[in-house]
Amino acid sequence: MLSLSLELMRRADLDRVVEIERESFSMPWSRGAFLYEIEQNRVARCWVCRADDVLVGYLCLWEIGGEIHITNVAVARAHRRQGIARWMLTETLEDARRRGTRTVFLEVRPTNTEAVGLYEALGFHVIGRRKGYYYDNGEDALVMEADLAAAPPARRS
Repeated sequence: MLSLSLELMRRADLDRVVEIERESFSMPWSRGAFLYEIEQNRVARCWVCRADDVLVGYLCLWEIGGEIHITNVAVARAHRRQGIARWMLTETLEDARRRGTRTVFLEVRPTNTEAVGLYEALGFHVIGRRKGYYYDNGEDALVMEADLAAAPPARRS
């Protein structure tokens, strides 16, 4: 079983983060975008996930006015389908719930059915659609919300 940890993203993590980002998304964030998030954006929090001390994923969010907006989450291709994204999201949601955050939002491509299924399993539901959100192909984005005041979904072992 993997030993997972979440740590604040640092400048030294960016080469690996950008590598994972490029293998994960058709519109990857740049190194500069991540650098801005970790060094200048006062509402941003970016975390890296290490499995047995190897950086295997990351999650970025904005915390504004008692709400969280998840802006980016990815797991390295070689480490997918091991529950790492689920674990990162669960840890993030549980921490937010403990701190009194009530609502979490995110956008996702409707064609990313695995991600949509994961988010639904974690208590998110679709509340809207952003037309033409993804400029690479004009695809819409589903806007999903999780109400953290509601009982958390049962954890899978």
